[in-house]
Amino acid sequence: MAVVDPPAVTLAPVPPAPPAPALPEPRQVVLHVPEKRRFEVHVGGRRAGFTEYFESEGRRVFVHTEIGQAFSGRGLASAVVRHALEQTRAEGRRAAAICPFVSRWVAAHPEFDDVVVQRRP
Repeated sequence: MAVVDPPAVTLAPVPPAPPAPALPEPRQVVLHVPEKRRFEVHVGGRRAGFTEYFESEGRRVFVHTEIGQAFSGRGLASAVVRHALEQTRAEGRRAAAICPFVSRWVAAHPEFDDVVVQRRP
């Protein structure tokens, strides 16, 4: 008995899968936590960072800003500082910037000159 090769089959090319839809960015929320004397930024329910302050002579003095490495590069430090200064302004208060990041941020945002009365050079 002779062995017969099966007929050649030509397969149609498979089209590439459509790209997955882009996932929306997790929700970003900034909260004032006065008992810890800081403003925190949360992303997707997780604390991503904060800016800390102390009170002195009626001023809110910002001393440290920190964003977790997993959240860096998203503008979260700017978001938390902006919110903190907006709330400080809304409360009719003044601020001082000892934190190097806050000081640089304020120098680049003169619209907050009415709030920040002193900043680190």
